[in-house]
Amino acid sequence: MTPEHNEYVLSTAYHSGWITLEQYHSAVAALQARPHLSAIDFLLEQTIISPEQAEGLRQSLAPAAAPAVEAVAVQADEVPVASPRVEVVADNEFPGGMGITELLRLGFDAGASDIHLGVGVPALMRLNGTLQPLYHGGEPLTSTQTLALIRTFLNPLQLETLEKNKGLDFSYEIPGMARFRANVIQQRKGYDAVFRIINTKVRTMDELGLPEQLKVLTEYHNGLVLVTGAVGCGKSTTLAAMVQEVNKHRKDHIITLEDPIEYVFVPEGCQITQREVHAHTESFGAALRASLREDPDVIVVGEMRDLETISLAITASETGHLVIATLHTSNAARTLDRVLDAFPVEQQGQIRTMVSESLRGIVSQQLIPRADGQGRVVALEIMVNTPAVANLIREAKTYMLPGVIQVGKKLGMKLMDDSLMELVQQGLITPHEAFDRAEQKKMFEPLLT
Repeated sequence: MTPEHNEYVLSTAYHSGWITLEQYHSAVAALQARPHLSAIDFLLEQTIISPEQAEGLRQSLAPAAAPAVEAVAVQADEVPVASPRVEVVADNEFPGGMGITELLRLGFDAGASDIHLGVGVPALMRLNGTLQPLYHGGEPLTSTQTLALIRTFLNPLQLETLEKNKGLDFSYEIPGMARFRANVIQQRKGYDAVFRIINTKVRTMDELGLPEQLKVLTEYHNGLVLVTGAVGCGKSTTLAAMVQEVNKHRKDHIITLEDPIEYVFVPEGCQITQREVHAHTESFGAALRASLREDPDVIVVGEMRDLETISLAITASETGHLVIATLHTSNAARTLDRVLDAFPVEQQGQIRTMVSESLRGIVSQQLIPRADGQGRVVALEIMVNTPAVANLIREAKTYMLPGVIQVGKKLGMKLMDDSLMELVQQGLITPHEAFDRAEQKKMFEPLLT
């Protein structure tokens, strides 16, 4: 039996009140060790359900016998949204007759970065940066269909969290295909889900074509390295490649703090501990505080979201740990302003001094559609800490950093605009794409036609 089938059976049994949450988790663990056993047969074998209940489960899984989920009205602006904790649905409630695995496989095989399942629109995928239909002839999804799909990939605990919080972030894996970073939300028409595809293979820095200066940043044994950029710009892929570089060339303890876990690392030279916020720890701050007592060498922070996390990351980088973290900022100067502005005014002088001493480098990136339409290419801004950089940070003159980066090319530094210009000159991106993303747009005006 497939994991999806058994998950479906156990979720149905739980929501029918036939098994407890503890029995649900015990069954999941047991079936992982016996993957070819049906969940129904296992529950019977353990005398958890009766033969009559087992027969009821089998009948409910038959398409002809399965009752349909009550449709959710979508015309009114404010409508009651059905609870995700509902009974079994018929296969014909799925879009195109396809379940979640088939839909995600379509996007994966097409090379998409994201798959969108939303009420009122066809199933969509983001391919080369733009949204387009997941398959030809797809009809707009109904609230019944998105609800039916959601029920097939959430376990009872996740369903309860979704019902309580009206939103849920988690990781999802289809063995043999890929891992996905998933988000489910309730909106006025029903439930929407978005899946970010994460390849199970961690690509190396060489495979990604990342510059040698980024490898240098992974060689430090203390300090702070920041990887920044907008949502969907490839930060997670770059971060994973840097972790893998440490994994292959050092004998250290790496702790990753993520929300959710995306790439799964196989230890090579290092011990790797991966923790997921909400699943394994309450918050980034709590996990970061605990990690300092776990003898780490490298701490990877999926996102520095708040003052507590930023403060703890800076402290950890000063106390003999290499901290690699991400922020949603567009360049080095804005990154430093974001970090420093998170602190009360009376503390900022001290923090500037701490950051000027602990910072190793900042990598800012964008993913840009290729001129030939075949995928996307990364543009990078790289700043490494030098005495000149440190002095500007201490004196709160971050607005002068572009000039220091401009003259620091021999040290591996590069401005985003210079990276964009190189990509245009190589014919990898169009001048219009570069112009739209440039800071100094006058550089690119002569190239526009």
